[in-house]
Amino acid sequence: MGRRRTRRGLIGKVAILLALGAGAVSAGAVAWAWETAIPPQPRPAADGFAPELVAEGARLAAVGNCIACHTVPGGRSFAGGLALPTPFGTIHSTNITPDEETGIGRWSEAAFTRAMRRGVDREGRHLYPAFPYDHYTRVGDADNRALYAYLMTRSPVRAEAPANDLPFPLNIRMAVAGWKLLYFREGAFTPDPAKPEVWNRGAYLAEGLGHCGACHSPRNALGAVDEDRAWAGGEAEGWTAYPINEHSPAPVPWTADSLTFYLRHGWHPAHGVSRGPMAEVTGNLAGLPDADVAAIAAYVADRMGPPSAERQRRGEDLQALVPRLTAEAGTPPGSSLSAADSLNRPPAAGSEGAPSRADERGEAIYRTTCATCHESGRPLPFGGLPFALSTAVNASTPQNIVNVTLFGLPPGDGTVSAVMPAFGGALSDADMVALLRFLRGRFSEQPPWDGLERLVADTRSGAHHVAVRPADGIERAPRNVGATD
Repeated sequence: MGRRRTRRGLIGKVAILLALGAGAVSAGAVAWAWETAIPPQPRPAADGFAPELVAEGARLAAVGNCIACHTVPGGRSFAGGLALPTPFGTIHSTNITPDEETGIGRWSEAAFTRAMRRGVDREGRHLYPAFPYDHYTRVGDADNRALYAYLMTRSPVRAEAPANDLPFPLNIRMAVAGWKLLYFREGAFTPDPAKPEVWNRGAYLAEGLGHCGACHSPRNALGAVDEDRAWAGGEAEGWTAYPINEHSPAPVPWTADSLTFYLRHGWHPAHGVSRGPMAEVTGNLAGLPDADVAAIAAYVADRMGPPSAERQRRGEDLQALVPRLTAEAGTPPGSSLSAADSLNRPPAAGSEGAPSRADERGEAIYRTTCATCHESGRPLPFGGLPFALSTAVNASTPQNIVNVTLFGLPPGDGTVSAVMPAFGGALSDADMVALLRFLRGRFSEQPPWDGLERLVADTRSGAHHVAVRPADGIERAPRNVGATD
């Protein structure tokens, strides 16, 4: 019955969207869907913007991670053209350099603010919500002015974005008006007077420009954030964006302090190294003032809430073993004296408590490919995180650990950074499945993962598209390093 209701609801919503889109296209039958063009203007002179305003815009653009979506790896910054796969087709990001022909060089500040606030471009076309204006609508006028100043002082690049690949009627911009009617609520951020200033600053940044919920929330069948499950986990570029509310799967509970450290440095000794799209986020936040990073962390920690007494105790026990592990760096991995082994759960047993042949295979692969780093005692970010502390091993889906095992963690471009080799060329699908089952059974109290075989095969083949980023998240890295397109 539940599935039938879901199916009927989906059919109903699709019908509404199609009807609204068709109505909007038919000779202006839906007046509210029509938006007028804002006249073009000559490109403003770069030296007409105050340097301090441009600097503030640079910091805000880092919060919004603007460069990540509007830059093709290896290409010119903000020149657009990046392919953004969605369940409905592929959208290409636009050129937001001040080029007058292919970028936003002829946009006024009012046109820019309308795009941020209402998701409508200068010519009056509805923007696809791949541009997260459902979050950017909360950005204040002063910050939009600073962002405009920053973008208008970038180097203009003549670059036409490829055409989007979307089915009818989604390829008609007016159809987006139907989606907006259902899911978009325009409105600036309103501070909560009952909360402290640091909380409100964090909420403004995280819910607005930071658009954390865009990745860390599940979406419904029409691609809108499920507001009833906001921050309960989502998906981004082939990676799982973990729940960052009370359902966080991190073995060691996050705190405001640990979140601040992680967001500032891109790693934390009890939580590991950021990777995938999150590496871009932490890489961009590196230029943010400490106060703003701490504010975001304070807000996220509050949304997570305090852990249960049992979870707190378990986390403290795990953390207490990490210094012992570091001190025993010279102990052979897997020996009976290794503190890492005391983090392990008993191996899954076959008949009469003996390990099964599959368990033995997984453990053998672990000892030869993983333990030399993850039990070395070398501290993060250059050593391997003990798997008992790994969110990836404890998560409800194995997607992230499949990704990082297959494709590794490429080094940063020209800088010292965390790195992990890709094992996709050394391990077969069967090897991968045996290893991951061993990791889950040995280092987690969670139930076994289902569907590992299919997930590994789809990820390796490229059927499940994965964007692989270097440890520092810099967008100039080659597209999909180590992945199969």
